[in-house]
Amino acid sequence: MCDELTLADEAKLTRRAFAVLGAGGALAAAVPAFATGKKLAESVVTIPTADGTADAFFVHPARGKYPAIIIWPDIGGLRDAFKDMARRLAAAGYAVLAVNHYYRSAPAPVLANFALWRTPEGQAKIRPMVGLVTADAVARDAAAFVAWLDKQAAVNRKRGIGNSGYCMGGPFTVRSAAAVPDRIKAAASFHGAGLVSAADNSPDKLLAKTKAAFLIAIAKNDDARAPTDKDALKAAAKAAGRPAEIEVYGGDHGWCVADSPSYHAAEAERAWARMLVLFGGL
Repeated sequence: MCDELTLADEAKLTRRAFAVLGAGGALAAAVPAFATGKKLAESVVTIPTADGTADAFFVHPARGKYPAIIIWPDIGGLRDAFKDMARRLAAAGYAVLAVNHYYRSAPAPVLANFALWRTPEGQAKIRPMVGLVTADAVARDAAAFVAWLDKQAAVNRKRGIGNSGYCMGGPFTVRSAAAVPDRIKAAASFHGAGLVSAADNSPDKLLAKTKAAFLIAIAKNDDARAPTDKDALKAAAKAAGRPAEIEVYGGDHGWCVADSPSYHAAEAERAWARMLVLFGGL
């Protein structure tokens, strides 16, 4: 998994740096301030799925109907960093569902911040949960989340649904678009793991089953490890006839998430801007 491959890259961070991240200092400094002309409504919600009951964070402008967006967090799970992303996206005019993809194991937050994933205790806690989030499980969850969103008063069903994913959540965006092609019309993957493989159900092989437009933003160190993946993704998108913006960014794996040791503010903002362009087409 790409999150594990970056352990060596982040070894340069000191225990003191991790403590600052864990206290929320980096998050508070890194998340750009955003003005909203809309009052937001937010809540923790529960969603029935084929595998149980998922918890999620739902936020949207308090009045009106808006296109829906699903956020798939990284390996650290749903936490404050992703709630802040959801609020910012809602302020831009979307009904946003940030999901706990570990709901089969525990309610969110499983970890309070990304720094805890880098501890032996955090890894021991998370690893068994990761194994339950299979490709088929993601497809089932995507169908459940879409069905739930389509029943919400804040969601404009005349518009398509978008989804964004980070690290291990990156390929979930493609799997979701393939699972619910008539509703999910946009997928944004940021430093996504395992987008290209020899498996029959590899995300690159699923593009033809979707009706979505794609933004695939690749970390520079992930590209260094797998330099042909971007070409395979471009070829797959072309063969599938799907519009896709595929680019290597100047940040390392995790650069888009504010509590990640690899957070890169300028490149994160650039990726955010491109995501808004993608979702603007819903």
